[in-house]
Amino acid sequence: MTAKKGILLVNLGTPDEPTRSAVYRYLKQFLLDPRVIDYPWLSRNLLVRGIIVPFRSGKSAKLYQHLWTENGSPLKYYGEKVTEGLKDLVSEQYEVELGMRYQNPSIESALNKLLQKQVSEIIVFPMFPQYASATTGSVHDEVMRLLRKRDTIPNIKFINSYYNYEAMIDIFVENARQFDLSSYDHIIFSYHGLPQRHLLKADDFNHCLQKENCCQNITSVNQFCYSAQCHATTRAIVDKLDLTANQYTTSFQSRLGREVWAQPYTSEIIEHQAKKGAKRLLVFSPAFVADCLETLIEISVEYQDEFEKMGGEKVDLVPSLNDNPKWIAALRDLVMSA
Repeated sequence: MTAKKGILLVNLGTPDEPTRSAVYRYLKQFLLDPRVIDYPWLSRNLLVRGIIVPFRSGKSAKLYQHLWTENGSPLKYYGEKVTEGLKDLVSEQYEVELGMRYQNPSIESALNKLLQKQVSEIIVFPMFPQYASATTGSVHDEVMRLLRKRDTIPNIKFINSYYNYEAMIDIFVENARQFDLSSYDHIIFSYHGLPQRHLLKADDFNHCLQKENCCQNITSVNQFCYSAQCHATTRAIVDKLDLTANQYTTSFQSRLGREVWAQPYTSEIIEHQAKKGAKRLLVFSPAFVADCLETLIEISVEYQDEFEKMGGEKVDLVPSLNDNPKWIAALRDLVMSA
């Protein structure tokens, strides 16, 4: 008998419902992760439990109410659709489960389902194209934490990143071609931000932020740098769209707190373009494979409002991969190659 293999898809997570109490639970679990806020235990707990979550949960709950659909959270809905779609594409020798790093369905529940089906191997697929300690690293860490409690541990394969995976890039390009690119004054590739401190901590070779444009090329010393991988994703997309250097900018959104984060900031790029007289902007969000708060609300609503107040007219968002059948097929091929 040939033993089955398991595929564990993992995304960031979402509140169970758009209420303040549910958002409170989600934010607390998320922000207490030492790979997300990497302060010492006491400082992290005082900051998260005493300041951030009590003050942020109410405002965030209102944003989630705006985001919520009849299918619930888009991130979870599309995660479930991709999971079911992948099940249809792989052979009966594979079992597929979805887990969320924070809240439900948990990674633990997904792992338990796979192990109960007697899989001999588990392929862990974080749904983050670019590696960061706070995302992919945290998923890998949690999987190892849970499995080390067990007496028997199956073979585990971790997928680290796929920032320039051509089949994925092709879908972003196809989605972009739904728009008349020539009608936009500027194109922005907006990635989720990270504190510069995280980038420096991940640098073992004294390369990060040592010179201008240090992220413009992937080398052996910065191959796991989140910012460098984001820039590489941008380059892969613009090469296929034949964009010139002055047509686009790579930037970072979703700052939290006062410290310096990866730059340039998306909000400042939008302001700069507005001051230049730009009226129409097109925004990619290639750090996310599914619609979520950062795409549907932060970009499509908040940045749109800011741009209009500055004299601009329209901020369009290139659709995420979501449950695109081509994305599910690309995911299958990527997992199979592991």
